Formats: sequence, C-alpha cells, structure tokens
Amino acid sequence: MASYAECLQIIRDVAEPFIDEGVSVDEDAVLGAELGLSSLRTLELVAELEDRLDISLPLNALPGVRTVADLARLLEKSSGGEGA
Repeated sequence: MASYAECLQIIRDVAEPFIDEGVSVDEDAVLGAELGLSSLRTLELVAELEDRLDISLPLNALPGVRTVADLARLLEKSSGGEGA
C-alpha cells in the first residue's frame, strides 16, 4: 500500500531517466507536453512503476492519466493505498 505522497516520490524517482535534465516533475506537470514523454516513453515509465510497486495498472485507465497527479492517484488506488 502506497500513499499519494509516496506515489509522487516514486514517480519522481522513476521518471528521472525518462525526462530531460532540469525538468521538474511537479504534480500538475502534463506527462507529454511538459515532461516531454512520448506515448512509448510513458508506457515504459508505467511499466517501471508497476515493477517498483508490484502492481498491474488497468490499461483502460491510462487514457485518463494526463498529469503526474493523475498518475499518482491511479498508483495509489491500484496499490490499495488511502484513495482505494
């Protein structure tokens, strides 16, 4: 079980190799536009997050994930955290 804050930190840690140096992984950052993630890089990021948390995210939920906060809420819910 991971809390929202823990999920945010995990996203920041895991996203670092996927984004350009100096780009800040803020909650309201848009995954594609602001972090510069292509769809393929986003899926690679999601796979890394799933491995880190030992979960499987529902693929039908991914189109609704636009920002880092959206992704953190999805991770929290999928890991059985507070928002589950």
